[in-house]
Amino acid sequence: MAEKNVQIKNPTGLHARPASLLVAEANKFKSKVELRYGDKLVNARSVLSVLGAGIKSGAEVTIVAEGKDAQAAVDGLVQLIESFDE
Repeated sequence: MAEKNVQIKNPTGLHARPASLLVAEANKFKSKVELRYGDKLVNARSVLSVLGAGIKSGAEVTIVAEGKDAQAAVDGLVQLIESFDE
């Protein structure tokens, strides 16, 4: 299992476009990938789950992955999320 905290810096949070990019990235990996936001744990492979979490700008989320490529999945998603504010 691998996990890492990351702050959402995108001014609009994880709205439709960044959520769909995040889901596409998560689906590149074989590992189970989830986002922990407050008391919510959501499937990072589902755009509806990610949008339903209501993740706002400035929020801290934890990317949690379990499987053979868990560390690569976490690293890839952290890199993607950090690129959203550019």
